[in-house]
Amino acid sequence: GVGGAADLAAVEAVADQIRDELPHGSVVVNKSTVPVGTAARVAALLNRPDVAVVSNPEFLREGYAVRDFLHPDRIVVGAADQDAARRVAGLYAGLDAPLVLTDAAGAELAKYAANFFLAMKLSFANNLATLCEHFGADVDDVLAGIGHDPRIGSAFLRPGPGWGGSCLPKDTHALLTICQESGVDFPLLGATIETNVEHQRRLVERVVAGCTPGDGSLRGVRLAVLGLAFKAGTSDLRDSPALAIARLLKERGAELHAYDPALSETRLDLSDLLILADTPEEALRGARACLVLTEWPEFRDLDWEHIAGLLASPHVYDFRNLLDPDRLRRAGLTCEGIGRTLAMAG
Repeated sequence: GVGGAADLAAVEAVADQIRDELPHGSVVVNKSTVPVGTAARVAALLNRPDVAVVSNPEFLREGYAVRDFLHPDRIVVGAADQDAARRVAGLYAGLDAPLVLTDAAGAELAKYAANFFLAMKLSFANNLATLCEHFGADVDDVLAGIGHDPRIGSAFLRPGPGWGGSCLPKDTHALLTICQESGVDFPLLGATIETNVEHQRRLVERVVAGCTPGDGSLRGVRLAVLGLAFKAGTSDLRDSPALAIARLLKERGAELHAYDPALSETRLDLSDLLILADTPEEALRGARACLVLTEWPEFRDLDWEHIAGLLASPHVYDFRNLLDPDRLRRAGLTCEGIGRTLAMAG
């Protein structure tokens, strides 16, 4: 969409296509994440008083969609016509999950609110990690200390290279636009987005400080990037935090060599940004530092003793807190994570 607003052109086009095709008494169900008021807008576009429009947002995680569909945390159905809402809810009769029946605006807002809250938890974890570094505390210990509280929970309290993907950035910006347009001040929302951007800038500054003589430039500095997808288990690069970090490094002049087990050279055109390697070793050879940016489990099991011999200098930035710092230290590498003290080689 333009300037953060959701683009409803596809939704409106479908409404136009189906208007005259719908049998009498049909129910139109919207599964997409759309701004508040979209169900009413679709109903107006259809101009079919006999057809109810129901909002039934899906809460599916990428890589787990089938599992999440069959074992949902909750089912949210919203409509002006409660009979239509119950008809749609009846489609889920075989699933054991709490049912939330509401109006269309309530269902539409629930989806945005869920993704915003998850983004807020991630921004919180990343900001907390910075605080832990300052005081010499281990962020994993602090998060364990609060995550066992059922009012807080441990899900999405994991520090990393920032949040991204196909939903959280799009939906937080769309919700921010909704708030601005309606004159509702929601400072937590803006702070959540800004914290994410600032966190990524700060991680890049750490790499710059560790890899340059202090002039702030990475010109000609070869860096290895392990992981480009926004999360492990997918090849999705949409708003990937790994790519956001890579772009910031590239702006400083870095020469980037990357490896991701889900990506192949033929599939992607990232040539302006980085050189995609076929193996981790190919990406790592001769690099001044290695950055772990996606939490692929196989990175933990790489032969780090062998990698220590490939790298031009022994710096590893583990921005997923994925690796075993003691193992890397024994291999002669410096492992710098997020929100924990530095494990030095020695």
